[in-house]
Amino acid sequence: MRRTTLLMLTAAVLGGGAPVGAQDVEIFNTVLEKIRRGEQVVGGTIDTPDPDIYCAAANAGFDFMWIEMQHSPLSYTQVADMIWACRDAPAIPFIRIPAPTEGDIQKATDIGALGIIVPMVDSMDEIRDAVTYAHYPPMGKRSQGGGQYGAIWGRNYRQAANENIMVVAMIEQPEGVDIIDQVANLEGVDVVFVASSDLSSFTGRRQGDPQYEALVTRVRDTTLAAGKAVGGPLGWMTSREGYSFFQGPSAQALIRTGGRVTLEEADPCRFLPPGTAPVPGEDPCEE
Repeated sequence: MRRTTLLMLTAAVLGGGAPVGAQDVEIFNTVLEKIRRGEQVVGGTIDTPDPDIYCAAANAGFDFMWIEMQHSPLSYTQVADMIWACRDAPAIPFIRIPAPTEGDIQKATDIGALGIIVPMVDSMDEIRDAVTYAHYPPMGKRSQGGGQYGAIWGRNYRQAANENIMVVAMIEQPEGVDIIDQVANLEGVDVVFVASSDLSSFTGRRQGDPQYEALVTRVRDTTLAAGKAVGGPLGWMTSREGYSFFQGPSAQALIRTGGRVTLEEADPCRFLPPGTAPVPGEDPCEE
């Protein structure tokens, strides 16, 4: 993994309370770097335990891997094996945890995740807990236990972890929109993600409906005003302004797309009816 260094001032209160000293804090979360530069980032979605599939996706050009543990039977042992198998891949491991419990977040960070995606945020207690358990003291209450994080991210992981761990708050319900100002301005929240399908499910409104769009706009505008990144589905990358963090297709969808593209390149007429030209002006497909 490519690593850079960010000079961070550290304060220690001595006598008159003057801040003294400085330390170099390693920034190895390339997703964080890219967002700070104003770039867009995309994550491929993984819900299968096969390390080979994980590695194929992690080396395909995605900025991060969205490891799906809320809506899959994946275990932390399986996910640990996947992350370890492709520990040198450029895509940063992010995990959508089942719930913001201390146990879930401790396991996710211990196995090397640098992103904690928190689903169904509809109360401040949930997102505060996520921030607290994802960070070491003094920022949070993460326990310094065992895990493979040090072997993946280096000997100085403990000193640099708080500056590299990202917390993504997913807004999926109207109740989440109601508290968006507090969520977006909470220290430790890096991204607010608009869960488009769930927001539609919970409201009974589709994209384009004025009430639906009002909720989406409120989340986006409030989050940007707080200086945080806004996330959404990959389809919004070119159709909506202000978004920089996207969930990409699943491994299954990528395999289907890759297979179809491969077959079409081998035989442009494979999926076309007879008499149709693959490209205007070319010979039509034969009967």
